[in-house]
Amino acid sequence: MALLVAMPSMLISGIGIDGSQFVVLLALIAAGLVLIEYNSEYPSLVAFRHAPPYNRLRFGMIFVAVLILAMLFRGKTEPGTMTHIMTSISVILGNLSDFPYSPVRLAVLMLPADMPEAAVTALRMAAGVCYTLSMMMVIIFVVMVHVYGWPARNGAFNVWINLPMFDATSGGDVIARLRGHARINLILGFLLPFMLPALVVVASDIVNVAALAKPQTLIWTMCLWAFLPASLMMRGIAMARIASMIEDKRRRTYAAAESLQMI
Repeated sequence: MALLVAMPSMLISGIGIDGSQFVVLLALIAAGLVLIEYNSEYPSLVAFRHAPPYNRLRFGMIFVAVLILAMLFRGKTEPGTMTHIMTSISVILGNLSDFPYSPVRLAVLMLPADMPEAAVTALRMAAGVCYTLSMMMVIIFVVMVHVYGWPARNGAFNVWINLPMFDATSGGDVIARLRGHARINLILGFLLPFMLPALVVVASDIVNVAALAKPQTLIWTMCLWAFLPASLMMRGIAMARIASMIEDKRRRTYAAAESLQMI
């Protein structure tokens, strides 16, 4: 986690001393929070922390996205073989995902008309990389759920530990509530990549879109724009899966009870 936070500052030149110190502080805080969370016996904020590889998949994809983009911007000042490869990947993904009405096209259109062409191209590539990897993350998770039986293959699933923000004991049937939360997360996850650029345009007087010309700002903004909705979709898929597992277990329990009564 510390390496993820510090990676853009480590690979991209032009970061001042004050900025570097701030990034180091953030990296240490992020690493400390993750260390405390995963060494605690009680839940706090991180969902599905004992249902691997849910969080590992999210971290891995974000790490790859940040690495590709950091190497892309590094190549503008210190070109090399690796930076050329990452630039080529970024160009391909940016061009493939920039079609009419796509989230990437909307992200490009939110830039002001007087934005330099280099900044527009950089945003297109960054948006293409992040959105493509985020969709790959969701597809891989769907395969894990429906083909490999996540999370049943990892042993018993503890709702209290893995869903700390979901109170299974508060009113209503838990299955209906889980499926309701799943639908909300899936809808938000699908709509947010389209809605966020529109919101930025509406709030252009408040939001400084020109700041996206800075590499680090662009990297983290595009990661947030792409991976937050994808994480919501993953959460929705996971909660729907948990609801199905509880329903199956309830059905088996009722069937066993009825068979005992018949005996």
